[in-house]
Amino acid sequence: MANSIKNALIIGATGLVGRALVKQLNFDANYDNITLIVRHEDAEFSRYPKVQQMQLDDFLMLGDQDVNGFSHVFSCLGSTIKKAGSKENFWNIDYEINAHLADLLETTEAHFLLVSAMGANAHSKIFYNNVKGQLEDYIQQLDLEKVSIIRPSLLLGERNEKRTLENATQNLYKKFAHLVPSSFKYKPVTAEQVAHTMVEAARTQTEKFKIYDNLSILKNSDS
Repeated sequence: MANSIKNALIIGATGLVGRALVKQLNFDANYDNITLIVRHEDAEFSRYPKVQQMQLDDFLMLGDQDVNGFSHVFSCLGSTIKKAGSKENFWNIDYEINAHLADLLETTEAHFLLVSAMGANAHSKIFYNNVKGQLEDYIQQLDLEKVSIIRPSLLLGERNEKRTLENATQNLYKKFAHLVPSSFKYKPVTAEQVAHTMVEAARTQTEKFKIYDNLSILKNSDS
């Protein structure tokens, strides 16, 4: 049975998964209104009839009034240490902003859906995975109405910024993709597949807290 879907709020809409999610929600008859929190107005989003953009220079300035009234709140916000410029900046983006958003949602009845990472683990020696894991742990101990954690492997797609290693990996994978079985848990996924999983979770999840691993993303995309 599909959940009641009314208004959606999205942070991280200008990223690879974010853009795919906005596009899917805009053409989903179940959604009436989609609000994006952005630093600068985006021309592509302006063409979508259901979308409105809320400009905010500092996402940590989000307040209770900004998140009230939404049935679903999606976070596709994330960076890399290289793009962020330092571990501190990466922490501020990936942890602090998402944790702040989650804090605000404690007083709402919104379903919170977060894009994390396959290797998320608060005890990991890899800084990226460690931060993702700490964020997941923090969100899980909050009193939120409903939470979905999406853990994709390598993301396939054309990014606005240059990621040399990811691009090289993508090109290599494309050559041998036909040899990779669908049951391989590390199989790369597209931004569209991740976005589709988020939409399906928003529509069908009944559990208060659920993690969608990479195999779940692959399975959802085949359904």
